[in-house]
Amino acid sequence: MASELDDPRTYFASERTFLAWIRTGLGLMGVGFALARFGLFLREFQGSQRPPRPHTGFSVYSGVALVALGVIVNVSATLHHIRTTKELRTGTWQPRISAQAVSLATVLAVAGVAMAIYLLLLR
Repeated sequence: MASELDDPRTYFASERTFLAWIRTGLGLMGVGFALARFGLFLREFQGSQRPPRPHTGFSVYSGVALVALGVIVNVSATLHHIRTTKELRTGTWQPRISAQAVSLATVLAVAGVAMAIYLLLLR
């Protein structure tokens, strides 16, 4: 009798999960790039005003941090997918909480709170 791990749908589910993580990483990189470019636009725009307002570069640093986070997510997703596929192949896979998902959610929650505080301080 074949086990559930021999079912090709299990591998397809792993593949879909991997691709979802790749989309998440690419989305983070895209938003980070747009945020960083918007910061550069604001810097140029503020430079044309008299007197120019001080610029902290927060959006540039935030954007670069999101791009870096996207790269980390993609690399982590690749390593996790390779490990999961090996475990499925050998029959040693065990269900567990995704440390990758919990870590990303925590980092994004902290970043969201930091950005909210920053925006409140700009008022």
